[in-house]
Amino acid sequence: MPRLRFIVFSLVAILCCTPAWAADWPQFLGPNRNGTTPEAGLLKDWPKAGPKLKWKITNLGDGSAFSAPAIVKGRVYVMAAVDKDEHVFALDEKDGSKIWSTKIGTVGPNPAGAGNFHPGPRGTPTIDGDNLYALCSGGELVCVSLANGGKVWSKNLKKDFGGKPGSWAYAESPLVDGDLVIVSPGGTSAAVVALKKKDGSVAWKSTVAGKGGKGSPNAAYGSAIAVEIGGVKQYVSVLNTGLVSVAANDGKFLWRFDKPSNKQGINIATPLFHDGVVFNTSGYNSGGGAVKLSANQGKVTATESWFETDLTSAHSYGGFIRVGEHLYGTAAAGKGGKGGGGVQLVCVELKSGQIVWKNAGVGNQSSLCCADGMLYVRGQNGKVALVEASPKGYKEHGRFDQPNRGKEPAWPYPVVANGCLYLRDMTVLLCYDIGDTKK
Repeated sequence: MPRLRFIVFSLVAILCCTPAWAADWPQFLGPNRNGTTPEAGLLKDWPKAGPKLKWKITNLGDGSAFSAPAIVKGRVYVMAAVDKDEHVFALDEKDGSKIWSTKIGTVGPNPAGAGNFHPGPRGTPTIDGDNLYALCSGGELVCVSLANGGKVWSKNLKKDFGGKPGSWAYAESPLVDGDLVIVSPGGTSAAVVALKKKDGSVAWKSTVAGKGGKGSPNAAYGSAIAVEIGGVKQYVSVLNTGLVSVAANDGKFLWRFDKPSNKQGINIATPLFHDGVVFNTSGYNSGGGAVKLSANQGKVTATESWFETDLTSAHSYGGFIRVGEHLYGTAAAGKGGKGGGGVQLVCVELKSGQIVWKNAGVGNQSSLCCADGMLYVRGQNGKVALVEASPKGYKEHGRFDQPNRGKEPAWPYPVVANGCLYLRDMTVLLCYDIGDTKK
């Protein structure tokens, strides 16, 4: 009996210290690539000073103005630039201590005259099974063993596929779907490519015409998603000319949506899919919109549902996430998307494109995620807010300022995993305890 009581007490203690429905965050934008997680049992209101800081790292390496962490099975995986090389780090989820680090490639160049604008990784590593998949800004796509950081295989998008990156180097977070890894090298021979995740061998290469059928597209900065409609599985990728969709089985071109694309080709937001509708937006007064997909005898048609110039993403790295039937993100939600209403957090009905509400939020361009019915909104200046994910209106449940940060803006998406909120910012990684111990 004493032994049984001890076991029961231990189980109760574990359950009391573990948030209900804890969940990992294995890739960019979470388990479903839509910015949400099924995790529950989290704080619904924050103390005045914000949630408790569990641990922090201040010297991870550069490039973290864009790259977010992935969290799986007790480890945190991050990318960082050290001098002119890019590395991936495996950290202990409990305290942030380093388990291993591996050099995986080189830093891609910034445009001429752009200065030292945070060179380094832009993407987020993808965890699948026993391996990690990551794309360096210089174009190296690597598969790394989670056990010890050893390289399993690697490809170079420029050398192996004639890839043409955007002006700001490669920024994609690889999509792992079944046995395939999907990335977008850009260029004439492989605008989109599918590799076998086991050994990196080519499953297929897809050539896609440029805008108006002229030339070939360059890579952009968003990441691919998997979509299925009418039994036709496809991958929707972001190129400098807009969205393109290719068949998952052979890479055959299916449809394109160029409208949410700016003239500079700086397309950064990852598309979202729900109930047959694909949404995307971009910055620089381009707007955002949606297409409705239909399939007939294997042919897929994309018909524009709506387009709204007022949904110009304030900064494309912020992008939008989907919660139920609504989208949430920051946009220049004024007349013509030109800032007449300022940069605001907005709630948009996905089906119609109607802006349901807008609010100044943390006051500038933001990235966000959703967990347990709440939005975690991080402004580029380090202000963080907890907001209800509800179309009924803006309701804030606490905010705080990241401690001791500089003036440089940063846009990595916040990450919620296993009762913790992770904020990546330049060389810093912060871990906050947001589990509700009363539940």
